[in-house]
Amino acid sequence: MPDTPTTLPPLALVLPLASAILYVIGALLLRRAADFGVGFWRTTFVANTICAVIYAPLLVMGGTWHWNLVWQPMVAAVLFVGGSILSFLSINKGDVSIATPVLGLKIILVALFSTLLVGQGTSPRHWAAAALSTLAVALLNRTRTAQHHHVTATILAAGSSAAVFALFDVLMQKWAPAWGVGRFLPLMLAFVVVLNLGLIPMFPAPLTKIDGAAWPWLLAGSIVMGVQSLMFVGSVSYFREATAANVLYSSRGLWSVVLVWLIGHWFHNAERKLGADILAWRLVGAGLLLVAIALVLL
Repeated sequence: MPDTPTTLPPLALVLPLASAILYVIGALLLRRAADFGVGFWRTTFVANTICAVIYAPLLVMGGTWHWNLVWQPMVAAVLFVGGSILSFLSINKGDVSIATPVLGLKIILVALFSTLLVGQGTSPRHWAAAALSTLAVALLNRTRTAQHHHVTATILAAGSSAAVFALFDVLMQKWAPAWGVGRFLPLMLAFVVVLNLGLIPMFPAPLTKIDGAAWPWLLAGSIVMGVQSLMFVGSVSYFREATAANVLYSSRGLWSVVLVWLIGHWFHNAERKLGADILAWRLVGAGLLLVAIALVLL
């Protein structure tokens, strides 16, 4: 059968795009907090806890409790925490220029899992958009770094994170509708808080030992990350368009170039000093990304 274009609701487009911009801002804030030695274990703990608080008001949206299916939000919580840890680990273990492009594989994996697990046929346009987005992410994160360390470990961690979050998105799309956004998401984040307790033994030092100067950056970054997570996950859960949402969300690669160049120095970020050749590759990536987004919108 020929591919029949479907029109997505405006919010199904706006929420992932807005989430992409907020993600970059949150990442810049958390990167600044890292300069004070917060560490990725404590950052994950604080960010996940704040995220749970942000998700809690969704309870007013109502829904249906399915206690016989309580394992579903529990599985989603494990994937959420696991994906977060693997993502931070990939960046902490090796070079961002390797980890970030590999994380971009999530886009392709969402399309694959949507077909295998949900039975939702992914249109040729969306497959093409997912492929272009993955290539664009790689180009947008191209650097001049010649020496990479822990390459195998970095690729494994980043690739595993991409797979975990892709599975998370697709299962959210599959399970959440029966519960309702106001039931599934808050309950899932409640389980996240419980799982978060398992991170405490990994702390290099108690939270009380975090440098006072780091807290404003850490809290601001965690809040922004929580808000963008709510917008993105809420969109996938409600509109059930995981593939399209992920293609739009991948525009964070484009926004990272723009925002790092415009305001990165506010966060003591030195990426704006990259040479013209790197900027050229990133512009090519941005162009491919715009084509991918157009394939979703049209």
